[in-house]
Amino acid sequence: MLDFLMKDILGTPAILVGIFALIGLLLQKKNAAETVSGTLKTIMGFVILSGGANILVGALDIFSKMFQHAFRIQGVIPNNEAIVAIAQKTFGSETALIMVFGMIVNIILARVTPFKYIFLTGHHTLFMACLISAVLATGGITGVPLVIIGSIILGLLMVISPAILQPFVRQITGSDDIAVGHFGSFGYFVAGFLGKVFGNKERTTEEIKVPKSLGFLRDTSVAVSLTMCILFFIVAGFAGPAFIEKELSGGTNFLVFSFMQSITFAAGVYIILSGVRLIIAEIVPAFKGIADKFVKDAKPALDCPTVFPFAPNAVIIGFLTSFVAGLVSMFLLPLFHLKVIVPGLVPHFFTGAAAGVFGNATGGRRGAVIGSFANGLLISFLPAILLPVLGSLGFEGTTFGDADFGIVGILLGYLMKLFS
Repeated sequence: MLDFLMKDILGTPAILVGIFALIGLLLQKKNAAETVSGTLKTIMGFVILSGGANILVGALDIFSKMFQHAFRIQGVIPNNEAIVAIAQKTFGSETALIMVFGMIVNIILARVTPFKYIFLTGHHTLFMACLISAVLATGGITGVPLVIIGSIILGLLMVISPAILQPFVRQITGSDDIAVGHFGSFGYFVAGFLGKVFGNKERTTEEIKVPKSLGFLRDTSVAVSLTMCILFFIVAGFAGPAFIEKELSGGTNFLVFSFMQSITFAAGVYIILSGVRLIIAEIVPAFKGIADKFVKDAKPALDCPTVFPFAPNAVIIGFLTSFVAGLVSMFLLPLFHLKVIVPGLVPHFFTGAAAGVFGNATGGRRGAVIGSFANGLLISFLPAILLPVLGSLGFEGTTFGDADFGIVGILLGYLMKLFS
């Protein structure tokens, strides 16, 4: 019975997180229909996430083979959803437990410390829990100690991350009512700092007229498709039709094959995001309801797009500038004997755009450009340095994309080596 409970129930991440959602819904005294629906949707979200990951990983594998043949180097595309979905196969139970108990630590710290932040960006909580479990397990920590240490680290990050950004958030929003809870915070902090040092906040990006033709960039699925299509076509041109049609496509024209792989990649991202949204839509309300009962004057720490409406032009400038920095980094990384990080649209769009907003708040146009370019460099070099720390996960053709994952993973990896 105990083996059944630990291995088959608590050992299945989808069921474990579903149980947490169930408890949260019961504590809020939801009716039977809402309780059953919320629990099943949470479990279904994990299943959808895994299915999308399989689709995306297939496209990543094709791209990696094309890239390696074309340039004789291994290219890695950072994508949080993909690496988490892959890691679930090995560290699923640990990730789920760290996520649940990390949320509890967040509530406790918000109650007993001056950092009154409740981190509500649930998918990043899941991603960071996964990173922490992977690095600690790779370093030799397992079982109960892994969950305890991981939960404390996650809970600390969930209050410290919003706290370091709050002075900039007040400048962006003009109030102290909300915070930003997103594990790209190191990049946003650097952007805000560099904007303050080198920029001029009086010359804001919002005085610039942006062509409506760039409006498509706000639709993530379309933007991912187009960007991946461009990347696939460029790499396909260098790899050559003979290699692709003989080794990869089974005779399908190399351009048609490349186009379909780019759409497949975008479809995988779309499915994964749908799964994550389904999970978070049920977990976050339960978590917030519990937190509201225990933490007075708590500030909700929300996802980075929360700041986008305050500087829409900085959003586009930040994304494009961060992406350019990613392209530049492709040529710089080999000089440092690091794997090439192919700039992924998802991390560059969300973190680059947010970095542009932070840089603009403290340094105007110049701050937006400098800040987002620095962010682009960070989310290119940090994932490359992080790869060896992730052990076998570092050879899956993808990795974590945002700055905090790199900082936390590298520091934890160093501490693991130090104490071992």
